[in-house]
Amino acid sequence: MATNSSTNSTTGRTVQRDRRANTTGAHVATAGVVVFVIATFLTWVSTEGADGTSGSGYETDTTIPLVAFLGIGLVVGLQYAATRARGRQHRGLSLTAMAVGIAAVLLSLSYVVDVPGAFERGADLTTEIGAWIGLVGGIIWSVGAGLLAKEPEGDDDWNDASHTEAHRTH
Repeated sequence: MATNSSTNSTTGRTVQRDRRANTTGAHVATAGVVVFVIATFLTWVSTEGADGTSGSGYETDTTIPLVAFLGIGLVVGLQYAATRARGRQHRGLSLTAMAVGIAAVLLSLSYVVDVPGAFERGADLTTEIGAWIGLVGGIIWSVGAGLLAKEPEGDDDWNDASHTEAHRTH
């Protein structure tokens, strides 16, 4: 890959403009979103007894599919940025994907710890496998987005290692 660099005549610093993000984080986040979307359609809660019933994440709470579908939109954006952005990512999008991933973790965790809404439903609800898989998916999603967010965003590299002595004017 060709290096695009320039030197500031006042400071003698050379800026490297060839930095590109490693997109592994985007792929990890995508895998996490896929796991969370699958979990949305699995059983999240159930009741026991003669009239026992169960509900998928999709049936249980509208925020679960909302977060899943938002995740799909975010990973489409991450993957598109990986092909189009100068640094192969857009940090604002990466951080947003990480924030929504954390929300997915907390949403799933709330079902694992104590099913929300059980009091007003008057039911003794039990957490099922979908909430656990959603939790794993949310963690993978968040970690992947975080890995991408720590990468350069095509940021100009004013690192000391790229200074040139030839242009210093001290």
